[in-house]
Amino acid sequence: MIKGFEFAADGRTFVCTTEERRGTKGEYWWWFSVSGDASSYAPFQAASGDTRGNVQERVLAFYRHRCARLAEPSVRGGQWGRKPQAVTPQKPVS
Repeated sequence: MIKGFEFAADGRTFVCTTEERRGTKGEYWWWFSVSGDASSYAPFQAASGDTRGNVQERVLAFYRHRCARLAEPSVRGGQWGRKPQAVTPQKPVS
């Protein structure tokens, strides 16, 4: 298993480490933190075939997808499981 590393991408610094999952023996997960982001993330389990390159690709894909989802406008769902109704634009008054 490879050791932790850091890399720069998208104007940020990513720090990746592996940590053993609490309560298990030998089950490791990739954790990463990003400069400018107060959170840290553990998106996938470490594997014996991991390389710096494929871990970096997965970390970037995960983080970019997360940022894209956060940038989307929030959609208010329907009440009690109903689908939200489409809003029909009103016609201008002449």
